[in-house]
Amino acid sequence: MRFASLGSGSEGNGLVVEGDLTCVMIDCGFGVRDTAARLARLGLEPESLDAILVTHEHSDHIGGVAAFAGKHGIAVWATFGTIAAMGGHLDGVDRLYGFDSHDAFAIGALQVSPFPVPHDAREPVQFVVGDGARRLGVLTDLGTSTRHVEQSLSGCDALVLECNHDLDLLANGSYPYPLKQRIAGPFGHLHNEAAAQLLANIDTSRLKHVIAAHLSKQNNTPAKARAALAGALGCSEDWIGIADQSEGFVWRDIF
Repeated sequence: MRFASLGSGSEGNGLVVEGDLTCVMIDCGFGVRDTAARLARLGLEPESLDAILVTHEHSDHIGGVAAFAGKHGIAVWATFGTIAAMGGHLDGVDRLYGFDSHDAFAIGALQVSPFPVPHDAREPVQFVVGDGARRLGVLTDLGTSTRHVEQSLSGCDALVLECNHDLDLLANGSYPYPLKQRIAGPFGHLHNEAAAQLLANIDTSRLKHVIAAHLSKQNNTPAKARAALAGALGCSEDWIGIADQSEGFVWRDIF
């Protein structure tokens, strides 16, 4: 099994997971041409995708879902709450599948286990994707961790983890006060220290990859995110990967 990112941040998100001839994309926040170009950078054609999994209805995650899925005939999976919140945005999708935020399902050879997260959306989820032997946990866009989140991610072989902001940079930055409150609130985004604490709370004995994701350009730096996560794991800061906005990250294999 392997995974890669098309890009991660407030301007658009997309992550692909591939295993045993099945390939899914988690979110599609880029336009049709941009998504195709980012996939090509990873050696993928749009027709390679078996499904798009949607975490929630915010534009940086669903901006390209309907147009890209509609053009290429790709199935879309989203929670019932997300489908309701997206309204007519999904009208061009031929194959649309709803699911409950606690119900696991299979797409080809991949097992998909969604789990709910605290975020300011209708029915937001994140995912653990596995092939029966290995598990990738994807966790972005949540304001605070929960016991269920941590139980869902314990024992994963790889983890893509939100490190959205540094508390001091956010507090002293130029964002309007209400936006700062929203980002730092319990339904906003995870800061570096909260992400590190989550790592300290879960079983990391199988981890082979940790990627810091959804970093704010204005309120965080890769160095700060790396330092926080490396401190929690007791590893070298260089071992922590970064998913950036323009390049994401290249394929990583999970053995």
